Amino acid sequence: MQRSFSQQIAPYVEVELANAKRANSAGDTQQEFAYLERAHVIGQESTYWHVKVHILMLVWAAQNRSVREAFGQFFRIVGAATKTAFGLVPPGNTGGANVSPFKKMPIAPDLAALIQKAKSGV
Repeated sequence: MQRSFSQQIAPYVEVELANAKRANSAGDTQQEFAYLERAHVIGQESTYWHVKVHILMLVWAAQNRSVREAFGQFFRIVGAATKTAFGLVPPGNTGGANVSPFKKMPIAPDLAALIQKAKSGV
């Protein structure tokens, strides 16, 4: 039985989320958010992972008292929950409030390789 993209991409997203947690523990909030952005890029074609990463970005915003980021994440959570299943996601978008939620962005080669690996079912 073929595993879904969500199942195939899960280990890669989980690595980035674990890295984000370690950065948080070390007090490096900027690196923590960078790992959340990486998790967003690789997981954004899965409704589950897309919504989960935006929720974690919202938590980051609350912990860091970023009203702008929190507002942006509320909007993005709704979009991720309602648009992802229809393929309405801009590839490579890092998911933070510092970029338009509609902007396509280049995907780092290492992340593109993980996405392709998950899609091919390898």
